[in-house]
Order: sequence, then C-alpha cells, then structure tokens
Amino acid sequence: MIWVHLLILLIFVFLGSRLGGVGIGLAGGAGVLVLVATGLHTDAAKDVPWSVIGIIIPVICTIAALQVAGGMDYLVHLTEVLLRRHPKQITYLAPFVTFMLSLLCGTGHTAYSVIPVIVDVAKEHDVRPSRPLSIAVVASQVAVASSPISAATVAMTTVVEPMGIGYLQVLAVTIPTTFIGCAVGAIVTSRQGKELKDDPIYQEREAKGLVSHSAAAAAPDFKPAPSAIPSLLIFLASLVVIVVWATISSKQLGIMSNPPINSSSAIMVIMMTTAAIICVLSRKPVSEVTTQSTFRAGMTAAICIMGVAWLGTTFFNNYMSQITTVGSSLLHQVPWLYAVILYFCAPLLFSHAATTAAFMPVAAKIGLTATTMLACYPAVANYYLLPNYPTTVAAIEMDDTGSTRVGRFVLNHPFVIPGTVSIAVAVALGFFWAPIVA
Repeated sequence: MIWVHLLILLIFVFLGSRLGGVGIGLAGGAGVLVLVATGLHTDAAKDVPWSVIGIIIPVICTIAALQVAGGMDYLVHLTEVLLRRHPKQITYLAPFVTFMLSLLCGTGHTAYSVIPVIVDVAKEHDVRPSRPLSIAVVASQVAVASSPISAATVAMTTVVEPMGIGYLQVLAVTIPTTFIGCAVGAIVTSRQGKELKDDPIYQEREAKGLVSHSAAAAAPDFKPAPSAIPSLLIFLASLVVIVVWATISSKQLGIMSNPPINSSSAIMVIMMTTAAIICVLSRKPVSEVTTQSTFRAGMTAAICIMGVAWLGTTFFNNYMSQITTVGSSLLHQVPWLYAVILYFCAPLLFSHAATTAAFMPVAAKIGLTATTMLACYPAVANYYLLPNYPTTVAAIEMDDTGSTRVGRFVLNHPFVIPGTVSIAVAVALGFFWAPIVA
C-alpha cells in the first residue's frame, strides 16, 4: 500500500499547488482524510507542527501591527533612499535590502513593497530590471531560512536541538552561509541576459509605449507617521531580547540551568507583547491589524503548514521503517543528496516551515547527522523554480520592460540561475561551517 498512499500524497500536493493560497493547506487536510480512510493512522496532537504555527501567528501579528503603525512604510522609504542614491549598484543592493527585511521580519512577503522601487530605479538608469529583481526575490526567500523569528528556523531548531545543536548555533551557521550565497548569486545575475537597450522585447514594448518612465526620485516630503520610528525601535529591541534570552537559556552555554521558558515559547510571548505595545503606541484601531497584507499572507502560510505538514507527517510516520531501509544507506553515502531532495520538494509545498517540518524529522529518524541537516537546510528556500510563487509573480508583472519573463519552457526564467547558485553556495558553505560551529 505504500505506493498507493504515496500516489495519494502526491496527488493532493499537486492539487494544492494548483489551487494556491490557503488551497495548499486545505488540499493537505483533504489528503490526510483520504490516507486515514485507506488505512493509515494519525494523531493531530503529534503530527501537526503546532509549535511552528504558534510562532507564525504572533510574529505575523507583530509585523502587521508594525505595518499599521507606519514602521514598515518607514523601512521601505529608507530602502528607496538607499537604492536611489546608488542606482548603478542596484543589482547588489536590492538583494541586500530584501535579505535584511526578511531576516528581520521572518517573512519574504516584505519584498512586495520594494519591488516597484527596484523596477523604477533600474529602468531609469538603463539597468536590466530582471537582474536586480531576480536576485532580490531569491534573497527575500533564502533569508527566511536564517531569520531569528521565522517559523522555519524554529522548526529546524526543534529537530536538531535534541541532537546537540541549539538555536544560536543554527543562526551562527545559516546567517553567514545564506548571506554569502546570495552575494555570489548577485554576482552571477549581474551578467545574466542582454543589456536592457539591446533586448528586442524591451525595444518592441518601448516603441508601443508600454514602458512607463516615472520620475526617479524618492519622495522629498515623506514624513513618517508619529508612531513609525518608535514602533520600529521597539520591534528591533524585541529581536535583541529574543537573541539574548536564547543565549541565556541555551543548554550549550549552560548559563541558566533551568530556564522557565524555552526559546520557541519565548519568541511567541515576546512577539505578542511587542505587538500589543505597538498597537497601544500607534493609537490606531486594533481591527486594522487583521486587514494588512502581511497578516493575510501569514495566516495563509499557517494554514498551508498545518495541512501540508500533517499530510507529509502522516505518510512518513506510518512508513518510517520502509523509508529508513531504502533511503538511509544512500543518504549516508551521499549526504548532499538530501539538499537536492529539499530543493525539488520545496516548490511543491510553498512554505519554508512546511518543508522543514515535513522532511527534517524524517532525516533525523533516518540517521543523518545534525550538521548535514543544517547544511542542507537552505534548500527549503527554493520557491523560484516554478514561476508561481506570489513574490515571483509580482516581480514578473511589475516589470513592464518585459525583461523579467518566462520563456517557452516553464523553467526558462531569470530566477532559476541566481537562485540555484545562491542555494548551492549556501549548502556547500554549510557543509564546511556547520561542523566547526557545532
């Protein structure tokens, strides 16, 4: 029956990817029902990654509250000023900006507000927009794998912590390796495609008047909302508190022998407290928090993780002995092959955390070392392979020059090469750096 149940799993994963949005999670739930109806067993208390979902909800509430308070608008303004002051370096600065936004906020959806600025600055200085756009989108996703408050990081820590690698060690490996990976990806993409003026599709669109040319200047009269800067400082302070608490409560450091709350739970309560303070500070109706785009995207992610991770865990837990027998020897001989598996599975699951929660426990049970799992972990960020992830679609649609486009074949688009290079470099560095840190 394993092949029948595997087919059922794949059918509902593909169905979810076609539906998109919350449909991914809903299809996962439906798949669990079919698996149970055909003989498998599941326990929601154990098979659903509640700790991951518990991280997403308060973090997204905090980001949405920051958006209401004007803090996100202020961040975007600072980003725009930086990019417009150094337009010729946009292919390198754009991914730096999106990487830092995702690192701080724990979600790649922050890139939406930066994409129009990237397109505008690139066009006005004759830089092919597909170059900064492709690596900026990639960096926004890769950074999530190293964010201190992302659900994926927490899911990864939950698996490797019992194996001797704590939260701080996870960050010490993922932050530098993913950053360097994206930097190499930026160098590669800076040489990708023809120059804008030589692109025949751009020339055609320009002749037809389909390319807009807005004034390339940051709004000189921009004034942040009164609560924007204070709310942003409070948010940054909360990140410092999270890292400090993780340091104090770390089992590896042994500073506190019996901490009253673990790192995952600390992130939840600190983020909820931060969101409450920002809501009070902004003096805006709290109901506006749930109307923000970041809130909707975050809640969608939570539902997706619940359904997809539950589906995957139900299958793997029921067939763990068979999977271990087949996959253990191969992955022990060629450990980097695990990164390839994550690379191709991630686009189907549409979530860093869902991919991590579904596959990392399996790797641990197979017997892969914690350092191998940590090195391969950045591959869960592969959301650009299929050009259907929201940030990828947004970049394609907002580039009216036509340089950011999908070719005749579905994988022929400008995100593939810089993204694959970024992840490959991050994984390679991880195999070198993780054993040293651990």
